Amino acid sequence: MHSKRLIYGSNRVFDFLVLWILPIGLLLLLSSLFFVSNRNVLHRIVYILFSVPTLFMLCMRPRELKALLREPLALAFLVFSVWALTSLLWSPEPTADTDLFKRPLNTFMLFGGCGLLLHYRNELFKPIFFSAAVIALVVSLCNLVAFVKGFEPGMRMIGGRGALDNPLLSSHLFGFFSVYWLYVCMTTQRLKVLWFSAPALAVMLAAVLATGSRTPLVALTLTILWMTFVSRNRRSAWLIAGMILGAAGLLLLYPEVITNRGSSFRFELWGMSLQRIAEHPWIGHSYDSELYLTLADGNELREPHSFALGVLYYVGIIGFIPWIFMLGWGLYKGLKERAQPLFILASSLLAYGIGAGLTEGGGILSRPKEHWFLLWIPLAIITGLSIAQRRRSLLSIPVQNLQPEDFERLCADAHVIEADGLGPKVLRLADGRFLKVFRPRRWYTSGSFNPYSERFASNAEQLRSLGIPTPQILGVYRLRDASSAVSYTPLPGLTLRQALQSLDNSLRESLIERFGQFMAQLHERGVYFRSLHLGNVLLMEDGEFGLIDIADLRIYPSPLRNALRQRNLRHMQRYPQDRAWLFETHFEQLAKGYASVASPGATAKIREHVLALASTAA
Repeated sequence: MHSKRLIYGSNRVFDFLVLWILPIGLLLLLSSLFFVSNRNVLHRIVYILFSVPTLFMLCMRPRELKALLREPLALAFLVFSVWALTSLLWSPEPTADTDLFKRPLNTFMLFGGCGLLLHYRNELFKPIFFSAAVIALVVSLCNLVAFVKGFEPGMRMIGGRGALDNPLLSSHLFGFFSVYWLYVCMTTQRLKVLWFSAPALAVMLAAVLATGSRTPLVALTLTILWMTFVSRNRRSAWLIAGMILGAAGLLLLYPEVITNRGSSFRFELWGMSLQRIAEHPWIGHSYDSELYLTLADGNELREPHSFALGVLYYVGIIGFIPWIFMLGWGLYKGLKERAQPLFILASSLLAYGIGAGLTEGGGILSRPKEHWFLLWIPLAIITGLSIAQRRRSLLSIPVQNLQPEDFERLCADAHVIEADGLGPKVLRLADGRFLKVFRPRRWYTSGSFNPYSERFASNAEQLRSLGIPTPQILGVYRLRDASSAVSYTPLPGLTLRQALQSLDNSLRESLIERFGQFMAQLHERGVYFRSLHLGNVLLMEDGEFGLIDIADLRIYPSPLRNALRQRNLRHMQRYPQDRAWLFETHFEQLAKGYASVASPGATAKIREHVLALASTAA
């Protein structure tokens, strides 16, 4: 009994961390530099709300670590980190600084946390990113207004007070979120979202220009080229045209933005860095080595202003190999999986980071700060998406844009199964397939981030991977009026409600007992089907149970907690006929079947709940 309570408690802790703490941690990681007082606050936020919870969860469930280590990016990062730590053996000044060991661990936890979050709570990823982008937008707009009011020639805008205290470092974040709004403009099919995201993109680009930094302009150019290459749609042509016109306008109206600071000693710095690299080209000078570059004017800098040169200096060609592999694999994965929009976003952010890293940076492993937005965050997102895709928690079927005439042709001679005031909802097509249509909702609801058609298809894939029969998904569609649809092969059989109506009392008892087993299997596998009732459970021709109408479903990391199991039962009690069969006439058979799969404690809670409701009703 004590062991079962311990397991139940550990499951609740795991679920709480992955479903609530990690999303909050990711949101604050992406946005807190805009409002915290200094970077040390960001460090504590990441440690407490992301790194430590992730480490705890990987220790609780080693299979999650095994899933992470199957990813080439995670393995390459481990090789890179191990070599960097090994290079401490030939450090010119041996140090016992434990922070050098915590940095790679903290970064690796970023990979692991994104993998856990995107597998178990991927429906929150888009709202989290959108929320962080809105925070960045509001702060940037306020800073722009203040900058314009007090502008004097030669001024460069800083992202705000406190953590963002450098124009170039601030430009990394402005460019990062410029890429996000550009992605929204390129992928959204909803006019209201486009009307919001286009001005947001303009504000973030204005913030980039106000910093006076040219590095993000180079990076954004590479990002635009990459995004048009992977998207290859009509908007790509408009994007290229807009980039050319914008560059021409900038050179004609404000050429000093590009030319007034020359090369900023970049070529001189790179030349000196290459000379130092040539001293130890293969193994580098060591992870904790100091780099001092003295310019002709006497100024001394401590980084080569190039990530690639920094890697070569600190860990040499041997360390450079896994580092460049990570960048190449991330871009390759984004190109290969471009049918999934989130891969387009992640690879575009990586392309931006690569572009920015050509003329900026130098440290190879750092604590959380602006440089994380250039490489580690995009790489961690790509890793998380790959894990979610492999574990079938991310939709693998590409979403097709369906023109009105194509939709009319598809629905020709279709039989309407279900309809509402707005039109048909479920149709049986002429070839026997079913088409389920989801009407658009308000643009700011969760359905705008994760359309119900995609939820339906993704849930079907996940349930089938768990061995639970569901309709076979054939296609997912996006319609011009912001509606969406999914086509599928229906499961053969009757709804459980129809089957129970046709049986006598003894056969009905046996079927309800089997349904109790099936419901317990769902709960033990973490399946919370909020709309579970006898009309959404199918008794198939082979005698097995299947689920239909599964858009309103979530799969939890652990067996469901007792409160969710009871909520499932309360929903079924809303239907008079279901209530009479399951909870009044044949409840003992339902409980017997449930107890054959679920734990005695869970069964006892179910029994108490039903009896309490019965006494309340009486």
